[in-house]
Amino acid sequence: MSEAVQEILQRIQQLPASERQSLEEQLAQLAEEEWRRETTAARAEAKQRGIDQTAIDQAVEKVRYGT
Repeated sequence: MSEAVQEILQRIQQLPASERQSLEEQLAQLAEEEWRRETTAARAEAKQRGIDQTAIDQAVEKVRYGT
């Protein structure tokens, strides 16, 4: 782990609990927003390629169960 990351983690640990909680909430919100952007892009790409939910389900079933 880089020095910069270690320093950031140490600073986070030194924050009061309420500020750490606020930071965790903000990071969770950012992660959720990123996930939504990525899923929107993935759905658009799948649609463009003609891949629908049935095709996805069949592919997952094939990988899981070899059918």
